[in-house]
Amino acid sequence: MLNNYSLANPVLLDAVAQIKPFISIAQMVVMGNGCRTPESEFFVDKFKSMAERIKSMPVTYEQDGKGLDAMVYLHYFKNGSDWYITEKDMDGGVLQAFGYTVLNGDVEMAELGYISIKELVSFGVELDLHFEPCTLGEIKKKLGN
Repeated sequence: MLNNYSLANPVLLDAVAQIKPFISIAQMVVMGNGCRTPESEFFVDKFKSMAERIKSMPVTYEQDGKGLDAMVYLHYFKNGSDWYITEKDMDGGVLQAFGYTVLNGDVEMAELGYISIKELVSFGVELDLHFEPCTLGEIKKKLGN
């Protein structure tokens, strides 16, 4: 049951198109299937809220100089590794985003740099649908770094 939505709803289709480059095929399938369940409202709301967040994200260099006050908009995770995205790439896409990477939980070796979201999602890294935007400083504090 989709309540007032169908998979052909233009608002939902626009949201799906907006986030498609930012999530793996497997995660897209799960979310799409979720839109056909009694929990459809949750999945439809996630599609819409994530699309709005991605649309409003700054592009590369827009947060330059903010340091720990830079906002983190997206969080990806897989097998104990985390990627915190502060800016999508210059063209608003996924080839050269910017963010903070913590591989295998090693916060001592974590670093800021360019991240290919396209590459992450091709390896099945999952977009955290429950992540709330916060500052880079808050992320580092939470991680003990």
